[in-house]
Amino acid sequence: MHTAEILLALGGAFLAAGILARLGAKIGLPTIPLFILAGVLLGPHTPGLALVSDPSEFKLLSTLGLVFLLFYLGLEFHLDDLVNGGRRLLIAGVGYLVLNIGGGLAFGFALGWGTREALVLAGIVGISSSAIVSKLLIELGRLRNPESRLILGIIVVEDVFLAFYLAALQPVLGDASSFWAAAGQFGVAFLFLVVLFGLARWGSRLVSRLLDVRADELLVVMFVGLAVVAAGAAEELGVSDAIGAFMIGLVIGSTPHASRVTRLVHPLRDAFAALFFFTFGLTIDPGDVVSVAVPIVIAVVLTIVLNLVAGLGAARLYGYDRRAGTNVAVTVLTRGEFSIVLGTLALGAGLDPRVAAFAAGYVLVLAIIGPLAVVRTEWLSRFVPARLLPVPTGPAPDEVESSSSEAPEEAGAGVAR
Repeated sequence: MHTAEILLALGGAFLAAGILARLGAKIGLPTIPLFILAGVLLGPHTPGLALVSDPSEFKLLSTLGLVFLLFYLGLEFHLDDLVNGGRRLLIAGVGYLVLNIGGGLAFGFALGWGTREALVLAGIVGISSSAIVSKLLIELGRLRNPESRLILGIIVVEDVFLAFYLAALQPVLGDASSFWAAAGQFGVAFLFLVVLFGLARWGSRLVSRLLDVRADELLVVMFVGLAVVAAGAAEELGVSDAIGAFMIGLVIGSTPHASRVTRLVHPLRDAFAALFFFTFGLTIDPGDVVSVAVPIVIAVVLTIVLNLVAGLGAARLYGYDRRAGTNVAVTVLTRGEFSIVLGTLALGAGLDPRVAAFAAGYVLVLAIIGPLAVVRTEWLSRFVPARLLPVPTGPAPDEVESSSSEAPEEAGAGVAR
């Protein structure tokens, strides 16, 4: 494609994704599945207008979307949140992971697509969407609800698992030729994580000095450079660029400049992440999604059941009533950015193409069901047996919150996730 054609396609991609997401927002749908849907509709595999005939034309810009997305998640994650959460949070978070990752792994093996594919499917099915969960809590004014701290805590535990899961997955995605080659790849990835975790915990002073500039323009240039270099270094070491971006975000998140960087990275994250999801949609053939419709339906039902068990169990551990327990169970139901990241990595690694098609359809369905269920938790809680959790008394917490004079965005300003 010539420069003019690329610019027209790029502008069209942003506009198409924005218009479709704007229409979906009117009925309460999150943006991520709509960005993907825009890519599917305007991709080369769908009849009609195709903005891009070769999705690889957007590969570099799409990679930047992944980098900024994981960089932002790293910024928002704080090690102290996990340490201060205590034993109950650890039990709740680990219990959630065991049920969902274990269920996803069993589901992956049951499909019979292959061992590597099953290991990737475990992550696709097992990890909820930090972006959608955070957005839902803010938009519905539930950040100050007691159970929201548990929800955010579960997300924090998932983020810790995410980093090590990606590291462990590198030999799988790289198709290591032997056990020792796989062990070597994991060892490099693990050492990379340990060094950056240690830097985030005890040695962020050097990075802090590097970012100690007054002008926002210079700060943007500096943290973008750090994020891209970390992603490139990770890729060079045979580790996912997603890990590098996440970890440098974690390092910067432990510096005094974290809130300022978080504010400035928002536009970059939103713009490039939209292009990342749109580009993923370009690679999806609707026929492939239809071909895995049955696995998608089974996985959605499995995810709903596992999230109900994990959410209600966590609520019982904390002594919450059934309305709060239902909030926990359905708020962490959505799947989004991480599932798509895994689908993209699976495509790049040459795994069964049905994995990426499955990820797209699965995310689309749950990213629609999840938010619709969250706004109906009071009604859904009536179906929870009283012997599991006590019946709530008084008005719903989110009703009290919505009557507060403080705007939801202000209420969430100091929350980690």
